[in-house]
Amino acid sequence: MKKISLGNLNLHTEILETHITDSTSMISSVQQDSRLVQKDSCFTAFSGIHTDGHSFIPQACKAGAALIIHEQAFQDDWLSHSPHTNFIRVADSRRAFSAIAAQLYDYPAESLPIIGVTGTDGKSTTVSLLHQLLQAAGVRNGYISTVSMNDGKQEKKNHLRQSTPEADEIHSMLRQMIENGCRCAIVEATSHGLSDKTARLADVPFRIGIITNITHEHLEFHGNFEQYRHDKSKLFQKLVGTQAAAIINADDKNCLSMLDILPPSVQAYTYSIQSTSADYYAKITQTGPEGSDFSLYGPEKLAQPVHTRLAGEVNVANILAASLAAAHFLQSPQEAILGYIPQLHGPKGRMMPISCGQDFSVFVDYAHTPGSFTKILPMMKGITSGKLIVVFGSAGERDKEKRAMQGEIASQYADIIILTNEDPRAEDPQAILNDIASGIAQKKAEKSVYLIPDRRMAIQTAFQLSQKNDLVLLLGKGHEGTIQFATHSLDWDEAKIAKVLLHEMLTNKQQNETT
Repeated sequence: MKKISLGNLNLHTEILETHITDSTSMISSVQQDSRLVQKDSCFTAFSGIHTDGHSFIPQACKAGAALIIHEQAFQDDWLSHSPHTNFIRVADSRRAFSAIAAQLYDYPAESLPIIGVTGTDGKSTTVSLLHQLLQAAGVRNGYISTVSMNDGKQEKKNHLRQSTPEADEIHSMLRQMIENGCRCAIVEATSHGLSDKTARLADVPFRIGIITNITHEHLEFHGNFEQYRHDKSKLFQKLVGTQAAAIINADDKNCLSMLDILPPSVQAYTYSIQSTSADYYAKITQTGPEGSDFSLYGPEKLAQPVHTRLAGEVNVANILAASLAAAHFLQSPQEAILGYIPQLHGPKGRMMPISCGQDFSVFVDYAHTPGSFTKILPMMKGITSGKLIVVFGSAGERDKEKRAMQGEIASQYADIIILTNEDPRAEDPQAILNDIASGIAQKKAEKSVYLIPDRRMAIQTAFQLSQKNDLVLLLGKGHEGTIQFATHSLDWDEAKIAKVLLHEMLTNKQQNETT
């Protein structure tokens, strides 16, 4: 990270007011948390949803901040905490934060080709698959996703609970990828990250953009579906370069609308598991808990047989998207990388099979939206010869409209539904489950639908109700490491807990059989 003089800062937002006490000041870091401010730091005050960063300006001054970026009117008493701190009032603090972060890390996004993946569902899986394909082809790459991050040398879990981190984290990681010899980066570009409200990706241009789908989600943030779709579309407005490309799911009409906004210089590819009119499409010949077989058809319409260990139609679609992006980046025919597909594995918590010797199937998945339910539930119902048992909840302090929708979709496909905590936060957990249950029809309480807030007990109940050849689907937590309540967070590892409960059940069964 380099130092920047006050006079050379690029803020990319309107400057409304300045109070400069030391024009020779140098900026060596940018912070939005006053507790991290040190000498020569720039503290950027955001007007947040839960807290207002402007109230922490005095602490930032006392900590030695060289510069304060703020949106609210300047207050004279701020200077009393540090006579040497400079103040710049701007129209958009978040936009300035991104601009300063990019400058401090010497604009890494401009020298490293970046592939962005957006969509309501399937983003993390597609990021992981694309990373694996490029690695197999000899292209060192890093990535940023909901599940984990990789700087080109080391993978680590994403503990930020932000799929797309704040701008300083993004540019720091991109710079590290360059230093580690990466030839490209893959970034999970969420609607939050693309939105002007956060400006997290404001200074990140993209070489390739992938969109998996657009369904009902995050309306509490975006306000309405049209704005949500518009924010997703920003990824395709940020495509630059002579090799810019868009990879678009032709099975989703909201994705196809992105074709209308692409600049003429951007190469567009469509993919499908339903329509033969797409540029690339797959005909699935077999799918089950152990994986899928399909034939891939490209522009020449010649069938290429492919096997994957990943279960379900949705993963075939994710593989299509990832392989198209890899082929375009490598400037190779897609057929050239098909040999890598059988070795692909999914990320933690995404269609993750859990096997401890039980005679029924168990999968852990992150699906938590009506759109993802519409895809995963009929798919899993189709690959099981027994009952489909589904365990899920819905997040507190988030999009409430989707809760009854989740219940309605689940009631169409699941034989048994068990509703439980996801992240209730400050909401009443039982009220959330009641909201979901309001959409469930033709299910009898304590026979085919259960409301069990304790998630461990809910999973245990699902296993106890399971018989041979049934399939248990644990939805909503996936890779996440906590369940968030109003006053605390409970450590949580869904896959680990499922294994523990299965081992306990099988051990008890063996003991009962020998007595």
